[in-house]
Amino acid sequence: MKITRHALPLTVLAALAGLFGGCSKTAAPGAAADNAPFKIIVQLDWVAEPEHGGFYQAQAKGFFREAGLEVTLIPGGPNAFVMQKLATGQADIGQSDSTNTLLAVNEGLPLIHIGAVFQNDPSVLMLHAENPVTRFEDLNGKTIMARPEWAFLPYLRKKYGIDFSIIPQNFSVANFIGDKNFIQQGFYIAEPYHIIKGGAKPPKFLYAWDAGFDAYTVLVANRPWAAQHPAQVRAFLKAYIRGWRDYTEGDPTPAHTLMKQVNPNNTDEFMAFSRQKIIEEHLVTGRQNPSPDQIGRISPGRFATQLHQLEDLGILPKGKLTVEQVMTTEYLP
Repeated sequence: MKITRHALPLTVLAALAGLFGGCSKTAAPGAAADNAPFKIIVQLDWVAEPEHGGFYQAQAKGFFREAGLEVTLIPGGPNAFVMQKLATGQADIGQSDSTNTLLAVNEGLPLIHIGAVFQNDPSVLMLHAENPVTRFEDLNGKTIMARPEWAFLPYLRKKYGIDFSIIPQNFSVANFIGDKNFIQQGFYIAEPYHIIKGGAKPPKFLYAWDAGFDAYTVLVANRPWAAQHPAQVRAFLKAYIRGWRDYTEGDPTPAHTLMKQVNPNNTDEFMAFSRQKIIEEHLVTGRQNPSPDQIGRISPGRFATQLHQLEDLGILPKGKLTVEQVMTTEYLP
């Protein structure tokens, strides 16, 4: 059951940066036959679920194939190791949250943000409906189950002048269901379904973006690989964006059928629930002025804000990274 993404230990990232640099497994342009589809490996962050709906819709309906691509989608999990696989050329494109990727770039990994999955990272704090906590300030003195390295936690402490205790994430909602006062980090397009199925009332949320901490869920690529294959990266993003629009506006059956084959734990009820959450909150089209034109888009201004926030928290060294070093819009259609 998904809770949230995992940051990599910085020592691991640094070692990978030194050992592998910008290596890539892909052959040089022109090495394959002219008419052969171009192969791209995509490492997802979690097991196949509706948060990957755009990928699987594009795969199931042949959008990637029409673009001249042979795309392999590799499901993830608690140990997906997206950054390592990208850095070592085991994957070309991966899914992550923008905070983790910025930390990896800071450690020297050859990565570049190329597009968005969700305009707003759906990681939230979940509370029972009857919990008296209604504001971030009310978290003072509380205990929260969360990923200890989640950058949002020190952000909360500093912005609101509060403190709280952390219990490390255990990838279960059992404690939440059993304790009306429990507060837990969650991926709110998935966990609420399991909470309700477990017999509890629908939870309420404190959204990170309401506190001004607004990370993306992103597509990130091996930077040298992307630079070597710009036409193919553009073709991928165009087909991928088409997949998300078709998945959210049209019939999701092709993606759901494929995701059930890849992940038998998926049920029609769960996938319908999760897809509806994605649509209701405009995660793909943008919560501010939602539009299909925003699918896949990333903003230099948003990245500048996030870099500043992480620097202000001491998580990133001041002035080391620039927006141009960490993201590009050149591959977006």
